[in-house]
Amino acid sequence: MSATIAETARTEVLHTVEDAHQYDYDFLEPYVHPPETKKDLPWAELVTLDLQDYGRPGGKERLAKQLEHAVHHVGFFYVKNFGLTDEQVQQQFTLAKTFFNLPTEEKAKYEVDYANADYNGWRRAGRSKISAAPDNIEMFNIPKFTADFEGKYPLLDLVKAHLPEIEVFARALHSNVVLPLLRLFAIYTYEKKSEDHFRYMIYRKRTPEEHAASEFGQSNGHTDLGTVTLLFRQPIAGLQILGEDENWTYLSAQPGTIKVNLADTISHLTGGWLKSSVHRVVAPPEDQWQYDRTGLLYFARAHNDTLLVPIDDSPVLKAAGVKTRFEKPVTMEQWVKAKQTLQMNPEIAAKKYAKAGD
Repeated sequence: MSATIAETARTEVLHTVEDAHQYDYDFLEPYVHPPETKKDLPWAELVTLDLQDYGRPGGKERLAKQLEHAVHHVGFFYVKNFGLTDEQVQQQFTLAKTFFNLPTEEKAKYEVDYANADYNGWRRAGRSKISAAPDNIEMFNIPKFTADFEGKYPLLDLVKAHLPEIEVFARALHSNVVLPLLRLFAIYTYEKKSEDHFRYMIYRKRTPEEHAASEFGQSNGHTDLGTVTLLFRQPIAGLQILGEDENWTYLSAQPGTIKVNLADTISHLTGGWLKSSVHRVVAPPEDQWQYDRTGLLYFARAHNDTLLVPIDDSPVLKAAGVKTRFEKPVTMEQWVKAKQTLQMNPEIAAKKYAKAGD
């Protein structure tokens, strides 16, 4: 996205937000990362891709070689040199902090439509349970900056005042990270309709009693439903991945990197040839219990009309003999709707799983 477009959008926003300058960063309390844990934890060993190599002679081949083990056996890796400055990342964390510090009644004006599985907007904590304790997770999802979503969701003035730079940030993640990682598998453009979204997320700190009631978050884990998920560095130790040896290991906070995990859709489109990573977020070590865990994430999803069948023009997949995972054709839009309905409405999920005997 060019600077000219960003400046034009900013001018328009200034006319729609009363006293937009009150939301300048000079007037917002900066976000500061919590300190890293001093505990000795079982850390996962993951490969780090230098995305600057993508455009160099032979770079794609080198990156693909680096990814071989990660995409088939782990489902997680790091990327660096993704075209965003430390200042840009820091500003988004500051916006997330400012948003989550707003009163509940203010955030509630932008709450998601749970019944219709429309997840853009604010999702309040406590919607589901982790063991005997309500969850402690708040989210604020911002949809793609395309005509399909323009004007569809109300936005608070804080977000409106910074919308041009949020758009630059989200588009950069798509073009600088998502596309290079997916280009080997399919043609994937930003403008065509899909349910990609940029997310501010926070895990509120818990009391020792709440940690115990939640069994310290030690669930069976889950997979994401899109193609890839991008997670910016967060020093609170809690994200774990399940290894092929059935052991859980922590992902460390590597400076200047984004964590990438492969999700269900990319696994469906390759007939399971690429691994969708099972992961979870557990309670942090005790020396981090006094901190909230704030996150910046980008969820990439295939175009809504994509059929979730193995890509038929891939010689690699043909050679691997992969097969479709569904009994009848399923589109990405149908898959997202079904999964989000269960995720956003725990009572519906409980009935469905009870009926299935799970």
